[in-house]
Amino acid sequence: MSFYDKTGKMALGSRLRRLGELFAEQSAQVYPIYGIEMQPKWFPVYYALSEGDEKSITQIALEIGHSHPSVSTIVKEMMKQDIVVASSAKGDGRKNYVKLSPKGISINEHIQAQYTDVNAAIEGAFAETQYNIWKAIEEWEFLLEQKSLLKRVEAEKKLRESKEVEIVPYQPKYKSAFKKLNEDWITQYFKMEESDYKYLDHPEENILKKGGYIFMAIYKDKPVGTCAIVKMSDEQFELAKMGVAPDAKGKGIGFLLGSACIEKAKEAGAKKLYLESNTILKPAISLYHKLGFKKITGPPSPYERSNIQMELSL
Repeated sequence: MSFYDKTGKMALGSRLRRLGELFAEQSAQVYPIYGIEMQPKWFPVYYALSEGDEKSITQIALEIGHSHPSVSTIVKEMMKQDIVVASSAKGDGRKNYVKLSPKGISINEHIQAQYTDVNAAIEGAFAETQYNIWKAIEEWEFLLEQKSLLKRVEAEKKLRESKEVEIVPYQPKYKSAFKKLNEDWITQYFKMEESDYKYLDHPEENILKKGGYIFMAIYKDKPVGTCAIVKMSDEQFELAKMGVAPDAKGKGIGFLLGSACIEKAKEAGAKKLYLESNTILKPAISLYHKLGFKKITGPPSPYERSNIQMELSL
């Protein structure tokens, strides 16, 4: 067990596979004492057919939670041992149905006693353990159905990497990065407009000196994101010029930048934060909703690409 002591819970899948293999190996030793020719991996398919109904491969796969190819392979192996027989559905020669053969049906005469003894043995093992593995498996199956392991790992990766991101105020040395981060996403979907050049070429004059603020996201000493709030009035700012480098996405940078802008707007005494966007930018719209923005109908936009306006009450 030293391997699992070293790897810890990272090797959960490997350890469960090892336990499954151990169960399969020991289960295979049980069938012969009841005079039954059966492999443990066949049992789910056999049980699904044990009431005598004829079923398709698809029906069996859905019933036992196996893949169609897996069930198909097992059925072929059982047919070689004359435990099941196949037939084509009436009117559809492509769809195979299977049922227990006379030999398969005869297994029922012996396997009922095996069911009784195996259940008693498992219950006895449960009584010797501190934790109920059956209940634990049910819980894990439910948890992974609600949120896959991939999604859970991605969330942890995002959280870890977001902690390495630093949100800092704009400095003149970030001028080229501020423009490039925005120009890259704009030209990917739209075209640069007059208002873009106004703010991106002269951020100090048109944003900072007019009471606005710009933030930069720094990851591993490199500017990878930016966002600004442009002062519209004493009580309202516009969230604008948010851009994140493509290779830095998935780290929660947009949320960190948006949150920093919201806090700065509050500090500046603003009552509302306004923004304009386009609905084809689905991740951005989702982010704005997450930050608390709601759709509104505002004044005409200076941007051709804008087709949605949103606002956040502070």
